[in-house]
Amino acid sequence: MVGKLTDWEQRIGRRLRLRDLHVLASVTKLGSMAKAAAELRLTQPAISQAIADLEAALGVRLLERSPRGVSPTAYGEALLRRGTEAFDALAQGIKDIEFLSDPGKGEVWVGTSESYISGGLLSAVIAGLAAQYPRIVVHVLEANTAAMEFRELRERKVDMMLGRISGPVRDDDLKVDVLYDEPIVVAAGTNHRLARRRQLTLGDLTDESWILAPPGTAVRDLVSGAFSAQGLPVPRLGVTTYSMQLRMQLMATGQYLTPVPASLLQFNAERWSLEHFPTGMNRVGIPKTARVRFKLHAGEGGQHVWPGRFRLIFVKG
Repeated sequence: MVGKLTDWEQRIGRRLRLRDLHVLASVTKLGSMAKAAAELRLTQPAISQAIADLEAALGVRLLERSPRGVSPTAYGEALLRRGTEAFDALAQGIKDIEFLSDPGKGEVWVGTSESYISGGLLSAVIAGLAAQYPRIVVHVLEANTAAMEFRELRERKVDMMLGRISGPVRDDDLKVDVLYDEPIVVAAGTNHRLARRRQLTLGDLTDESWILAPPGTAVRDLVSGAFSAQGLPVPRLGVTTYSMQLRMQLMATGQYLTPVPASLLQFNAERWSLEHFPTGMNRVGIPKTARVRFKLHAGEGGQHVWPGRFRLIFVKG
């Protein structure tokens, strides 16, 4: 195996075909050569030959065959992992070519949490981008960055992810650009009984009904930490949800408080009849908003040829 790899340019490089890698990925995904043949519209012998050619070129077995189907060996998993990166790089190369040939046209896929989708910041960003590049298409998928797993990015469903990060990202294959620090503030409907109070402390809010994200999320931990830092019990829980739309509807009843990004109030306080409660929590553990993407996508200087244009719009006003 080592001898073959050292002779990559002369032997394996000329025998390894992208089509065969695509076949391997399909067989692994479907767990069956027959199903892969149907999906790719090839004959089953052609599928078998493609796998055999790969195994012959690399000198290792890539698939395990059993009555339950076909699964990759450790060698197969390693090749598939790098093969996915290769296909991703080629797809990005095509996007770069399209953008260079027509700079006003293109598309970008962004993964972000619902608080950014509903909060107003992202819509302002997209509106600014559309005004400057009206033919660019932006695809937005709901995704969670707080867990620091970046699943949608790793599965190549998005080009970048936008959201809060609770600490350093140590993954060697990812590039993280911190855009700004955004305070988390306490908000309620303008019809809440405490809305007209000019001075409030966290102690005044412990017995109110709170809407919080599920346990283990960055903002939930921030709220708990802010109360604990003042020797207070955690606030009374009323509802747990990720949904920002549900929070807005519940706050309209005047019965709930919830922590929100400061930008949400900046864009929506009047529209949704929201009131900021000046508790001082915005000075505790301010999370960072960041853009996360693969280093593989970066050109010289760490910037995309495209969608680097998208980055230029992310300036908090």
